[in-house]
Amino acid sequence: MSSSLACAGGGDGGGGGSASTTVTATGWHVLKVEDYSQLKGIGVARRIKSNPFIVGGRSWCVTFFPDGSSEETVDWVCIGLRLERRRRHHDDDDGIAVARAKYSFLDQVGEPVPSSTVGGTSVRVFSRPGQSWVHPEFIRREDMESSHVRDDKFCIRCDVTVIERNCCQVPATVPPSDLRRHLGDLLAAGAGADVVFEVAGETLAAHKAVLAARSPVFKAEFFGALLKENAATATHVRIHGMEPRVFRAMLHFIYTDSLPEIGPDERMAMAQHLLVAADRYDMERLKSMCEFVLCMHVSEDVAVSTLVLAEQHGCHQLKEACFKILGSSGKYKELLLGDDLEHLASSSPSLLGELCARLGLDEL
Repeated sequence: MSSSLACAGGGDGGGGGSASTTVTATGWHVLKVEDYSQLKGIGVARRIKSNPFIVGGRSWCVTFFPDGSSEETVDWVCIGLRLERRRRHHDDDDGIAVARAKYSFLDQVGEPVPSSTVGGTSVRVFSRPGQSWVHPEFIRREDMESSHVRDDKFCIRCDVTVIERNCCQVPATVPPSDLRRHLGDLLAAGAGADVVFEVAGETLAAHKAVLAARSPVFKAEFFGALLKENAATATHVRIHGMEPRVFRAMLHFIYTDSLPEIGPDERMAMAQHLLVAADRYDMERLKSMCEFVLCMHVSEDVAVSTLVLAEQHGCHQLKEACFKILGSSGKYKELLLGDDLEHLASSSPSLLGELCARLGLDEL
């Protein structure tokens, strides 16, 4: 009924606070809740645990209480952080873990929703494995259901900071990171651009060093062994098989590490095109983000075509999501008739056989 999407990763440690010899470890994990309607009513103080994840050498999990963590919070959805076990060979005197957690709902493209973020400033002490700190009033249930639950599912990201050591405090104020904005402005202005891309008649200027830093394919093209032979064309590159809007969106990601604003009507199509582009230019983070969007929005109408896309580009989670949609549909035979079935049979006969096996069919 619920599952945890393994998206743990490191943070950059930026932000305000104290500049000192404090050593911290940061990381994050995404709790993906599916079939939410089946979780309502499981009972007060009954929780759901995420898969474990490691931050600061310790194992943690996110706890989620659909019906509140106590009788006083029955109208609220509660969430917390639990210490699963201390790291091996821990050399602290008492082994106490000191950490803080910040929770955010994720939007349609997998980015934190600012208005939904809570926590992040209170430091908690975990003195033993199995201890939890719960945020008892994370969000009112009715507010969550109206704002964040889509297609009976939602995602919550938990950012964890583990404080390892704090030797001295030197007051300081560190402005938030503005690297994304600066690089985005650089792309928009085109200042210092040294390569021009021609995409279906449109020209787009960019910077080789930035592209090479983000894509192994661009790095090989602009700074690889064949550069001398292709020196004349290295400043003007013609892109085939991609729409200008898709290439523009990919450049936006390369410079800002985020997806551009995408309208709901074109979200699925853009995510599909960007996934293909990400695979083409070997950008795993962009590929994972597109797979996340497609998993969240795949529907019966596009399940078959998306399944083919997932198979072609090695997207296991997306493939499983499509199998789940088709397997739970009472009209899967209708969904597989006509062009979709012909496309599936011609593009990947083995995938068609796997689908038949999943649906318990001898043939379609």
